[in-house]
Amino acid sequence: MIQVLIVEDDPMVAELNRRYVESVDGFQVLKVVQSVDDGKEVLKTDKIDLILLDVFMPGDNGLTLLSYIRELGLSVDVILITAASDIETIQSALRFGTIDYLIKPFTFARLKEALLSYKQKLEFLEFHPHQINQQELDERLLQKERMQPTHELPKGLTKHTLNLIWAELKAIGENEFSTNDIAKSTGISRVSIRKYLNFLEEIGVLETRVSYGTIGRPISQYILNEQNSIAISDYL
Repeated sequence: MIQVLIVEDDPMVAELNRRYVESVDGFQVLKVVQSVDDGKEVLKTDKIDLILLDVFMPGDNGLTLLSYIRELGLSVDVILITAASDIETIQSALRFGTIDYLIKPFTFARLKEALLSYKQKLEFLEFHPHQINQQELDERLLQKERMQPTHELPKGLTKHTLNLIWAELKAIGENEFSTNDIAKSTGISRVSIRKYLNFLEEIGVLETRVSYGTIGRPISQYILNEQNSIAISDYL
């Protein structure tokens, strides 16, 4: 359960935000406070995962709490929910690492989107292996849309033949193979096979390793790059 702290000086807004948050599965509002100082006290005693933070409040404003969290290196994430729409405040919030910024008045759909996006990121980090590749970082954590290729194969290549070769590569799995290996198993000429393997290497699906035979001639050995194998789906 994701533990949430709401820091909002308007009791009616705070209550509305609490209801919104607790209507989303996986979230629980642990406490609601009306000032930055009270928020600091909660952080000293309770394990908070996420703060919904206003900017304009009596005493210190919300950016002060955001700065305090970063200075102490606390493992707390922050979504700003505020009427502050000026560029200076938004830039400051982003520099302090707020994960989202909602300008009042906002819709429940927008808040729900922010919460679900946050939840998905947490789940991804919790259940994913220790390392991720660039595509996963962009799409799952930084929410960047991958630039879509044209999805057109280079001239002379066909989807039918690519599917035949791809089936063989999946059967081979993590083992190394050569152009000759695929030519023998598919009945396709080595010249044609080489074109397809070169293409798969270009899009990152294959890696090449050069070895030397008994007579010293270099032989290209290929191996499947499992992390980037999803790239071929655009062309099948």
